[in-house]
This record gives sequence, structure tokens and C-alpha cells, in this order.
Amino acid sequence: MQVINIILYIIVIGFLIYWVGTWAYYLYKGKQMGGAISGEEFESTMRKAQIVDLREKNSFDAKHILGARNLPYSQLKYNEGELRPDLPVYLYEDRKSVSVRAAVKLQKKWGFENVKWLDERFSDWEGKTKKTTKL
Repeated sequence: MQVINIILYIIVIGFLIYWVGTWAYYLYKGKQMGGAISGEEFESTMRKAQIVDLREKNSFDAKHILGARNLPYSQLKYNEGELRPDLPVYLYEDRKSVSVRAAVKLQKKWGFENVKWLDERFSDWEGKTKKTTKL
């Protein structure tokens, strides 16, 4: 019984180390990339960029930034061909960490050079939005 407890402690500690390490890595990469931009800067420069909503389709349909396209993070690797690498890409989501992860993927795996993300959560967005209505 004591061996099982030790194994469980090791698994839990290993999981926590992995989780904290991943969080710290993406925090570091986000700062290193310098892609976080404020809502005001995002809104004032977004007309020259490809705006990508990384949330799932139901959240996108409920409300999204006007002019954004929906490429859920979970499907990004299948749809990255929909983006042009020569144009800036602006990302947003409800959790900044997802945007940083997507930015790292876009830059590292697919060679995008100008990737930015909304420094705040989408729920804090005060710019123009659109709701997709279903007929």
C-alpha cells in the first residue's frame, strides 16, 4: 500500500512539474516573441491583418470580432494553409495562453513572421463585433 502511495505522489508531482513547465515555457516564448498588443492597437491596425478567432465554432458564432475568421486552435494544424504567411496575423481567444501557443506554432512550424495576439481576453474586447445568425 505504501508503494502505491509513493507512485501516486510521483505521478502527481510529475504532472504538476509538466504543467508548470509548459506554462513557464509559453510565458517565456510570449515575452520573447513580443507579439502581445493592446486592444486599442489591435483595433487600429487590424485592417491590414488576417484576424483569427481561435475559439471553437459555437463561441465564434455567438460573437466575434468583425472581420475575423474562425480557425479553432484544435484544428489549426489542418487549416493553417488558409492563412497567407506574407500578411500579418492577429490572434485572439478567451485565454491568452492559447494565442501564444498558436503564434509559436505559426512561426516555428509554418514560417509566419508577423504574428500578434490580443493581450487581453476576447470577453474584454470593446471594439466592433458580429454575431452569426442561423436561419
